[in-house]
Amino acid sequence: MIKSLVYIFLLCASTQSFSANITIKNASDEPLANAVVWLSASGAAEITAPEAPYAMSQQNREFIPRILVVPQNAKVEFPNADSIMHHVYSFSKAKTFELKLYKEQPKAPIVFEQIGVVELGCNIHDWMLGYIVVVDSTVFAITDENGKANLKTGAGEYTLSVWHSGFSDISNVETKNVIVGTQPLEYKVKQEVAAQIDFATDEFDDY
Repeated sequence: MIKSLVYIFLLCASTQSFSANITIKNASDEPLANAVVWLSASGAAEITAPEAPYAMSQQNREFIPRILVVPQNAKVEFPNADSIMHHVYSFSKAKTFELKLYKEQPKAPIVFEQIGVVELGCNIHDWMLGYIVVVDSTVFAITDENGKANLKTGAGEYTLSVWHSGFSDISNVETKNVIVGTQPLEYKVKQEVAAQIDFATDEFDDY
């Protein structure tokens, strides 16, 4: 009976937009900031990435933002806002590429065709580390300092996916089947999350 009522509710509400309030916690039951979360529906139509490119810039010898979430097949630009050169690269399985020493703006954006986590580095500044998370969804967010995120989507059954740069295996994504539209969502990650390290920049580097 209860299952039938839930089904009827979701059927009636399927065309409405809901705000899925999600709280992510670590294994110690504490709020987990900077976790990437996204919702994907089984049998959903193939997603279409925006024509306009996303941007992962280099500012003050850091990747800004440090974590960028994009839908599959999205284009990403890598503008250099510093007065020095950068050499951006990735050896990740989801996307291997290299933008050799450059200033300002590379000629063309990079297309990210494959779902997965792309770890970025700079061949000149070893401390620079960034991530592009390519997902099979257009419904995604990054949790705030309280471990909370808000996702706007229709009511229904989804797969909730969670990733964090502190996972020991950065290619590992945790998932859970959830129902949106009935109550706030909460998920506790199973893996230990390593503390994030801020590296000091080299003030004497002229490149």
